[in-house]
Amino acid sequence: MNKNISNILIRRAWHIFPLLLLPVLLLTSCEEKIVQEDPYFSIEGDPTGLTATVKAKTASYVVRSNRHWDVVKQGDSDWVKAFPAKGDDDGIFKIIVDANPTFYTRTENFAFVVDGEEQPVLFRVDQEANVPYITMPDTVTVLAAGGEFTVTGTANVPWNYSLVNGSWLTEVGTTATSITFSATENTSIDKRYATLTVTSIEFPSVSATVTLTQSAGTVVLEENFSWLEYGSAVFYTTTGETRYDNWTQEQKDMGWVSEVSPIATAGGTPLCYARQGFVKLGKTGYGGDLYSPALSKIVGTTDVLVTFKAIPYMTAAGTKDDNFLNIFVIGPGTISQSQFIIDNWPVYPAESVEAYCIGMWSAPEATRTFTITGATAETKIKFLGGDYDLVGVGAGKNRIFLDDVKVEIILP
Repeated sequence: MNKNISNILIRRAWHIFPLLLLPVLLLTSCEEKIVQEDPYFSIEGDPTGLTATVKAKTASYVVRSNRHWDVVKQGDSDWVKAFPAKGDDDGIFKIIVDANPTFYTRTENFAFVVDGEEQPVLFRVDQEANVPYITMPDTVTVLAAGGEFTVTGTANVPWNYSLVNGSWLTEVGTTATSITFSATENTSIDKRYATLTVTSIEFPSVSATVTLTQSAGTVVLEENFSWLEYGSAVFYTTTGETRYDNWTQEQKDMGWVSEVSPIATAGGTPLCYARQGFVKLGKTGYGGDLYSPALSKIVGTTDVLVTFKAIPYMTAAGTKDDNFLNIFVIGPGTISQSQFIIDNWPVYPAESVEAYCIGMWSAPEATRTFTITGATAETKIKFLGGDYDLVGVGAGKNRIFLDDVKVEIILP
């Protein structure tokens, strides 16, 4: 090879060699500059714990971290848990607390372990104790004709009961929330009374007292609709309520009748609905009716006092229906008042709504009365919520709840 050419190639090789080493040097330099971040862990808002009422509760928390983390329960309780109990980097976990059925407070602690190292602060969960209670209606009316009836309430403790002046009553059976009695017929013109006291076995200071009142022998019709057990006792919960045409034949044989709505657009059905021991008249856009059986116990012609209970419909959010209840006498007799404004509006509580609705029937504001002059054994009473056609009228709905209808002879 020519000596000059050889020198030229050598010089070029020395120029190229540094270029070949440059990527290696750069890669080595980059690797040396990679420094791992220090571990960090925090929960947004820096909460140190959670306080829960007796109700179930779920709370969510946002984690900021650059490591694997675990939420570790310190005790063996089964009423509270973290979910998910682990994560990587940023994430979310929940603390899930079950309802507390017990009568003592509960506490559990959680630790946070980040990349195998436990953090210095615990997360504390406290839950309030439940309160023992027994809720019963203040009064229960017993039919003059006697027969079985049930006193129903709510309780979260075992209980027993006692009766004063209850010789006319015999226990039929009990459940965790009710007592069923059988009453003998009252042939006297005077009412008779008994006092029922329900008391917690474990907490004797927790009790409820019910006045049981049997109507006098002058009562010719009395109905508490206890034979209807559909849907909910909560007024705004319509799930499960049952329209009159779907009642059993035995229930229809009790003598109460609802007509097919005369308004064609109402669907060609009666618009009276059975609930838990009471009825609802009407639906959105259309009123519903209910006819009583004939007052067949009347002999000759007499004047009677009619007592009934009614509550207007209001949604859980507070939206009110119109609230007119119209009364008609079918057959002999003259009525003293043909329309009532049902204005004892519910004030739904945040808790125990069912017990509140049951209690509304015992409130004095629920009861109304009127008289019929010249009633006979053929006389019937008709109740109508507003009118049959309510489309475009007022609120467009006039639903009324009805219960405890009693017709009693007015003594001279």
